[in-house]
Amino acid sequence: MKQGDAGQQETEDMVTLFNHCECARLLGMAVRETWPGGARIAMTAEGKRNPNGVVHGGAIFTLADQAFGLAANTGPVRQVAIAATITYLSPARGDLEAVAEQVSETVDHSLFVVRVYEGKRLVATFEGVGIKEKRAKRALSRPSLREGIP
Repeated sequence: MKQGDAGQQETEDMVTLFNHCECARLLGMAVRETWPGGARIAMTAEGKRNPNGVVHGGAIFTLADQAFGLAANTGPVRQVAIAATITYLSPARGDLEAVAEQVSETVDHSLFVVRVYEGKRLVATFEGVGIKEKRAKRALSRPSLREGIP
């Protein structure tokens, strides 16, 4: 794991959380590497193939989302996902690896790109937008638009 001294324990704790969450364990995901604003996560293909014998698109999306989530939480500010899109480029039959990197940010948001590979072959690209923690807490504290509606 690449990481400077500052925040190393926090990043190690985050990696442990991501490695041990129910979804990661169920789908056979494992964190391979992290750096500020980035993460690399691997997933086995076994048990995730659709009736056509290729890795299910939902499993690929979940792997990319997991890498995005970890990358968004390896820097100095915690983030929560507010949007994500994926483009499937080619079918995959074997084990996969997702590489997530922050590519842009504003005061309130960050944009991450995730590339999913089967070996060296690119099988999907994913873009995720994260909202930074301070703004996320403020948004959660707002009254719901539905409050007071029966």
